[in-house]
Amino acid sequence: MTIKTAVTSLSLLALIAVAAPAAADTLLIERTAFLNQAAVPARGASMSEVEARYGAPSQRLDPRGGQKRQWPTINRWSYPQFTVYFEKDRVIDVVANHQAVSTEIGPAPAIR
Repeated sequence: MTIKTAVTSLSLLALIAVAAPAAADTLLIERTAFLNQAAVPARGASMSEVEARYGAPSQRLDPRGGQKRQWPTINRWSYPQFTVYFEKDRVIDVVANHQAVSTEIGPAPAIR
């Protein structure tokens, strides 16, 4: 096989790959990107503000960290649609909870 034939073959293969039809699956990351930012607590809100607006959490998970002064204690509150992460008493992040959708492709379940 000559170099010219190899280049021509690779170019043809690349053209076929680009022309392939796209799938209509929904990726997990795409679903979480559409989480309505107005429907979740804002970063920097206090625990009392979150509880006043969204009610009591369905579950208060065990705190993590705090073993050293440099490691702040992280508290987690779980609501049906999302989990709120607090550093001390302020919101630092909100994560959408997994809700299985038949067309969604996500990570494989953990092997136990």
